[in-house]
Amino acid sequence: MSDTNGPRALLTRIRVWLIVFVVCLVLSGATAFPLVTELRLLDSALAGWASPAADLLPGLAEWIHRVREGVAAADAQAPYLLYGTDWLAFAHLVIAVAFHGLYRDPVRNIWVIEFGMIACVGIVPLALICGPIRDIPFWWSVVDMSFGVIGILPLLHVRRMIKRLEALTPTALRTSPA
Repeated sequence: MSDTNGPRALLTRIRVWLIVFVVCLVLSGATAFPLVTELRLLDSALAGWASPAADLLPGLAEWIHRVREGVAAADAQAPYLLYGTDWLAFAHLVIAVAFHGLYRDPVRNIWVIEFGMIACVGIVPLALICGPIRDIPFWWSVVDMSFGVIGILPLLHVRRMIKRLEALTPTALRTSPA
């Protein structure tokens, strides 16, 4: 009979949370590659089958349409500008790779969680400073900031679990194979 509150169970819960977080990070990054297609589909949906949502949130529909037009123009006239979003996607994927060490040895690599928490906090001033400079509606900056707020919550939870694991286990158990 296994102990559902013991170090091994805690390590398993930490790893599950890390897998979920990494999957979200990878998906977030992967969606930065096909922006032109995604925005075309989203704009079409808001004008078609999702028009009730557009009617409910007209500012959102107008913003998506404006962004779609801008991205399509950039793609047609200066596609190299979209290279910046390719690097954004790549950065998400690279950050996700850093979580592999954390998965293997959470206690020794807790710094990855703390790095992620700092990044989540950094989203807020970035959105507040760069949003107005780039003519981003404030409500959209709030949406952007929510990624930091939502992202830090599982990281805080995992950090607390790692600290409990550190207190409960000898070093040899912390690095047990997955």
